[in-house]
Amino acid sequence: MSAPYLALIVPAYNEEERIGPTLARINEYLGSQTYTWSVTVVSDGSRDKTCEVVRGFNEDRPNFALIDSQPNRGKGFVVRKGMLSTDAEFLAFSDADLATPIEEIEKLFAAIESSGADIAIGSRPLKESNLEIRQPWHRELLGRVFNLAVQTLGIRGIHDTQCGFKLFRSEVARDVFERCKLDGFGFDFEALMVARDLGYQIAEVPVRWRHQEGSKVVLLRDGPRMLRDLVKLRVMGKSKRILKQGGTGRAD
Repeated sequence: MSAPYLALIVPAYNEEERIGPTLARINEYLGSQTYTWSVTVVSDGSRDKTCEVVRGFNEDRPNFALIDSQPNRGKGFVVRKGMLSTDAEFLAFSDADLATPIEEIEKLFAAIESSGADIAIGSRPLKESNLEIRQPWHRELLGRVFNLAVQTLGIRGIHDTQCGFKLFRSEVARDVFERCKLDGFGFDFEALMVARDLGYQIAEVPVRWRHQEGSKVVLLRDGPRMLRDLVKLRVMGKSKRILKQGGTGRAD
């Protein structure tokens, strides 16, 4: 079979309660589109019934697949694994909570088509974005502070590197993720830093977004780790950031 137009990667860790409704909504929306598509859930060593739920949903649905990645390695690892295991004209990833509704993917397609960009990313702080349910004030404040650090040390001009809704041209996704190394939540800004290093154009797109309870990001634990990773990437410099991993990130 030929590769689909869109391949969507959904990273999941202990998502047994919401992965079923998420897949049902994705299936409903993408099933109404004229282009071809596939969805791959990559479980990050889930210890609950996430994989069981996904397998049950996938039965008799050839557009859906599951990668049961063991052991738990981090969101960055499983997104990278999914991106490097999938073939399509465009590759995207979306958080399992669908905080950015799946239909917003059309805005990312439109941005790439209109601007000729290689990557389109959902962004929450832009004036045109619609935050239907905002984060708790402390998470939003810390997010703004972190985004300022990212702009200072990593990627100038990008207002939101961490929104879990991004679309890549296929060849760009492979070129970028073959070079990425971070397994944790810092993978978002790493991928965009590498993309900038390689000269790829990034379109930042205002999207609808709704805060969902149950975030896997623990601020006091993951915030310092992400800041440490950001500083390391900055110190590393462009020449080292774009060295390929030699295939270590590719899925088995």
